[in-house]
This record gives sequence, structure tokens and C-alpha cells, in this order.
Amino acid sequence: MNVEEIRRQFPILRRTVHGKPLIYLDSGATSQKPQAVIDAICRYYSEYNANVHRGVYQISEEATAEYEGARKKTASFINAKEPAEIVFTRGTTEAINLVAYSWGRKNIAQGDKIILTVMEHHSNIIPWQLLAKEKKAELEYVDIDEEGKLKTDELDELIERGAKLLALTHVSNVLGTVNPVKEIVRKAHSNGITVLLDGAQSVPHMLVDIQDIGCDFLTASGHKMLAPTGSGFLYARKELLEEMPPFLGGGDMIREVHLRDAKWNDVPWKFEAGTMHIEGAIGLGVAVDFLQNLGMSNVRAHEEKITGYALEKLSEVKGVRIYGPPDVDSRGGVVAFTMDSAHPHDIASILDGEGIAIRAGHHCAMPLMERLNVPATARASFYLYNKEEEVDLLAGGLEKVRQVFA
Repeated sequence: MNVEEIRRQFPILRRTVHGKPLIYLDSGATSQKPQAVIDAICRYYSEYNANVHRGVYQISEEATAEYEGARKKTASFINAKEPAEIVFTRGTTEAINLVAYSWGRKNIAQGDKIILTVMEHHSNIIPWQLLAKEKKAELEYVDIDEEGKLKTDELDELIERGAKLLALTHVSNVLGTVNPVKEIVRKAHSNGITVLLDGAQSVPHMLVDIQDIGCDFLTASGHKMLAPTGSGFLYARKELLEEMPPFLGGGDMIREVHLRDAKWNDVPWKFEAGTMHIEGAIGLGVAVDFLQNLGMSNVRAHEEKITGYALEKLSEVKGVRIYGPPDVDSRGGVVAFTMDSAHPHDIASILDGEGIAIRAGHHCAMPLMERLNVPATARASFYLYNKEEEVDLLAGGLEKVRQVFA
């Protein structure tokens, strides 16, 4: 990919911070937005701002066409069988909560087991904790090895013992670990276990073919894949969506409403109550176009290259400890690390003075921090607009941190 040409399409990358060029290394938290997405949002509000599905006038029909067009693009992007398998949400968190509330409360009963992993984001832990407490179900966790990979023997044992649900991340937002989800799904299904896959850190960064993987649910956040905040989606097999009760009640998710009864709309609209984030969905569709034009195999190859370079450069800085798999084939574009002499928040603060934006803290993964026996880590996360020169400046900034805390 021509990274310099790509960077020119992101206006925020032209700004300075503390008098220095912005070096944005926090795409794991949220990605920056290309001009095409920004323009699409402005065009919606400037030219055809109207509610969808409800109006027979022209701009409402235009808005509906763009909104539903984005659904078709998203379905194609992950190779869903049909657009009806895509429910628009505010992101991964809402999508997982939707599954926990709707599918979970219908299917999980007292004594049932839910399998999670210690590397999960809080959004793939808390909804299941709430459900387990309500239903008196049991949570079981798969540990990681010293490289930050799942202990497959533990996972296999839990699967063979049986469970109602396995919910796991495709790519860890801390370790960068890429889990072998296709094989995991196959084993789970052979034991009658439903599988939810958290794709927040995979869908933006690599080719995700949902029919090849075979999971029952997939969640993703639009804001991590060049789209607006408050956008995202849930993929679910259509037969599951048809069996699940609504998540929210209100307008547009109904077919008929009477004083004491109602009939629900068809899927996916049964799960899209009220006025949705219309411009967010439209922006997501444009972001999908942007990524497909680049080619997800190219995006992945670029991130493998820059991540490999970062692993090499950061390991040369004295006192730095890197977490996660050592090989780029097994990790996404995330490098979490600590330094002997400095707290991660101090690291991030000093780097900010150099115009470098990284994340510091527990990354909404406190159980993983406990497992690693650290209070927090610093994290650099890369995307299609990052380049090796920025990694060099990051390494230089860490040398400055080391000198300050020597």
C-alpha cells in the first residue's frame, strides 16, 4: 500500500500536538476517519437528513437507501449470507449486551456453563457476569500461556465438558494474540456449544469470512474501522435472530401494536428500535468501501510489517518488556509493554509531549492485568496509516522516558 497517499486522506494527521506532528498510535481504542467518511456524514446532514423507513418523501427514501445500502456492504464485507443477518448497533459493547439480554435470557438456565477467556475485554465479561448472576449460571475461564496464547488443552477440556456458550475475542486488544477461531468454533459446535466472537480488533484489520469461521454471533465496532463513533454491528445467523426476543422496544421494531399486544417487525429491524444512528451506519458503509478498495489482505500485510518492526525496535530499548506472542503471524497490530523504571501513565505523558499518542492503563482488561501481575501497561496500536518512521520516534521517545526515570 502507498501509506503516504493513504495518510493524505486523513485530515487529522496533518495537525500538530505540543508543536510537533501528531503520531497517532492508539487505533486499538479508536481509528481516525478518512475524508470520505467525514464528507459522507456532512452530506447526510446537508442534503438528505431524514428518518429512515418511515417517510414516503424523497429525502427519506434517499436516507433509507443509503442506510440499507450500508447494511448490504457490511454483510458483503464479512461474507454473511444476507443483509438480514446484520443488526446495526452502537458498537461491540451494545452488540454483546444484545446477545446476552435476548439470546442469553432465553437460552441460559441455572447450572448452565458459559466459557470465557482471561484475555477478554470487559465488554465480553460484564454482560455474562450479569446474566450468570441472574440465571445462576457458571462462568469458566480459559487461561493463557507465557506467550499470551490460549491454553488450548484447557479450552478443549472445557468444551468437552459441555457448555451453552463460548464467548471469546478473535484478537486480544492487549496481547494482540490472534486466536485460532475457526478450529475453536468447529470443536465447540461438535459439542453443541453456541459461539460468540468479539471481532472488535479483527474485523478492521484482517479478512474475516464469517461463513468460513462458522461462528453464531460476531460483534464489531465501526469507530475502530474508520467509521463514526456510535456505529457498529452484530452478525447473527438469521434463524437465531428470528428466535430471539427483541432487545429494545419502541418504534420501527414493530409490525402491529395494540393496547395489550404487539407483533414484531422482521429481522434485522426487530432489533433496531427508535431512530437509529443513521449517519453512523452510512459512514460505516463508506468506511467498508475504503477498506475494500485497499484490500484487507494488504491491510493485514502492512500491519504485520509495522508490528514486526515495532517488536524489534522496542525490544532494543533497555528496560522494556513486551507482552504477547513474539511472532507477528500470531498477533494483530498491538504492542503492549512496560518499562522497569516508569509507570505506564508516566510513559504516555512524556510521549504526549513528543506528539505521540499511545494508550496507558488496564485497557478494559483488568482480569488480564491481574493474570500478567501488572497494574497497567502502555500500548501502541497500529493501523493502515502508520509508518515505520513513527515507530522510530516512539522508540526514541521511550529512550527519553528511560533517561528521565533513570
